[in-house]
This record gives sequence, structure tokens and C-alpha cells, in this order.
Amino acid sequence: MKPLAHVPTHIVTGFLGSGKSTLIRRLIDAKPPGERWVVIVNEFGKVGIDQALFGTSSDVKVRALPGGCLCCQLAVVLKAALVEVLRRERPDRVIIEPSGLGHPSGLIRLLGDRDFAGVLELREVITLLDPRRLDDERCRDHETFRDQLAVADGLVVAMTDLATPAQLERLDAWLRERRPAFRWVERIRHGELAIERLLQGERRDAAVMPRSLLHVRSGSRPSDEESDGAGNPAPCLTPGAATVEVGVALGYQTLGWRWHPAERFGLDQFMARLAELPSDCRVKAVIHADQGWKSYHRVAGVDTIDASQWRRDSRLEIICPVDQRLDENAWSLALNACRIR
Repeated sequence: MKPLAHVPTHIVTGFLGSGKSTLIRRLIDAKPPGERWVVIVNEFGKVGIDQALFGTSSDVKVRALPGGCLCCQLAVVLKAALVEVLRRERPDRVIIEPSGLGHPSGLIRLLGDRDFAGVLELREVITLLDPRRLDDERCRDHETFRDQLAVADGLVVAMTDLATPAQLERLDAWLRERRPAFRWVERIRHGELAIERLLQGERRDAAVMPRSLLHVRSGSRPSDEESDGAGNPAPCLTPGAATVEVGVALGYQTLGWRWHPAERFGLDQFMARLAELPSDCRVKAVIHADQGWKSYHRVAGVDTIDASQWRRDSRLEIICPVDQRLDENAWSLALNACRIR
């Protein structure tokens, strides 16, 4: 059995809609042959959309931890998840994506605990920044937004193709004035960060995971095919009905739906409903549509639709500021009307 020692561990953080999941998917596409990766994704909402959007691969294991912040509320859950997935998968590399509303400083402290040295090795923390956020006072003054930038070793300026020349000039001025400066700054489009930034990233601190914990037998757990991606039993879905999850925290509301995989939706009708949402809502979905299984993203009002490998259920998650709070009952009725009967 391959020994577990000093496994490179990367944190990829950034505010809501900064493009973290897209960047990680591109990195997976460029993964060196023969490397086995574990990706742990923490989502602010409870339905676990990102796990569905990553797809499946024999050499990349995606583990979802939805419904909270692994930097604080889910810290104990993260430790348990790491123990299990490391023991089972024996990865060559670990990538952790905290929630866009999570404080990564708490996660760094967790991974840097001396009691957990010897198995994981924390590398440079990568923070994504959409330069348009610097114009948004609600983001600029948000504690989490500032925390994510404060811990960054490397800064990835994403979505540069969507920013105006004036916004890019303000970004340049902000970077010149920032102290201390980032180790490196990379400007990208479409999530295309060079894989060398990950593979050659410098060690940040001694990292984590007590060797003794890796040999503790856990209790019986559902398989990934029988679970929600976080090791919890999958909800029982019934054709004709949806499970709905609602939450409010950190100034944002989350609404999430799951439907039985046999349910189908009219794609044009479904998209028309989502177009009615305020432009600053963050939207992710995987649905069984009349045109096949589709994944959907909306970031800063820009929609992206792709084919999806996910087949276990249809999922939708909406995250919006609480001052634009949505009526979950009205939205459930509107979405139900998009079903093909």
C-alpha cells in the first residue's frame, strides 16, 4: 500500500461567483497522467451542486461538504472527511475549495495544526478575484472577501474578459498599493490557469493529518452512489415532488431543490424562469431537460449551459443577498410548472 506522507494540499478560495469551480475543473483536465487527486468542495447551500458539476473520473475523487462553512461550522466534519478519503483513496494531491462565503484563515489554522503534521503538506493558497467586485461596496467591505485576499499567496484575477478597461485600471492601482504584495498574480480567462502554478507551488506550512487517525476504522457509511456526496444518506426522492432546502447566513439567502432523476424539464421554460432572477444572484443547476442532461451556471448575470455527466438527480441552487430575498413557495410553483408531464 502506498504510504501517505507530505501529500501536496492546495486551498483554492475566492468570493461567490469568482470562478473557483471552473478553475479546478480546468486543472483536473490538465492533471499529470498517473496522479490521483482528491477534491473537497464546501458549498454554502445544502443541495451539493458542485459535486454534480465536476463529473466523475477514476483518478479524481470529489467529496462534497454542503450546508455550512468548513472553516468554522464544518471543521470537525472536514477532519473526519479527510481521514476517510485519505485512507480510502491514497491520493497524490488534495485540493480544497472552501465556500465563497467561508473564512479560509480558519481552514489554514486547521490544516497547519502541529498535531496533524506529517501526512498533508499545505502549499500556496490561491485566491480568485473578479476585478468587478472591487467596484461593489457590499463585496469590498465584506469581512469574508477581505479575509480571502489577506491569506492569498497567489492571486488569480479571473473573468478579465468581462471587466471594463476602467475596472482593470482600478485593479492595477489597487495591486500597486497593496502591502504586502502577493507572491504572484496571474490574469486568466475561462478558468485557464497554468497547471504549473499548482504543481510548482511552494510549501506554505507544515500540514496535516495525524497518522494514527488514518488507521482508525470508521463505521459503516453509504457508498458514493447511495449518498449525497458528503457521506450522508441520499434523500428519498419521489417523482412529482421536490425536496427544498432554505437557509440564511452571512447576509445571503440560499434556496435549493432536488428532483427525482425521472423528472424532465423544458429547458427553454426553465431558463426563462431563471432569467427572472436579479442579476446578482448566483445560480447553479444540473437538470434532466428535454434536450438531455444539462449543467447551468450564472455568474454576474452571464449564463453558461453545458452537457452534464450527472444522472443521479436534478438540482438547483440560488444564492442571493438577503435584501433581495426570494419567496421559496412561489419559486417552487414556478419551477414545477417547467416540468414535462
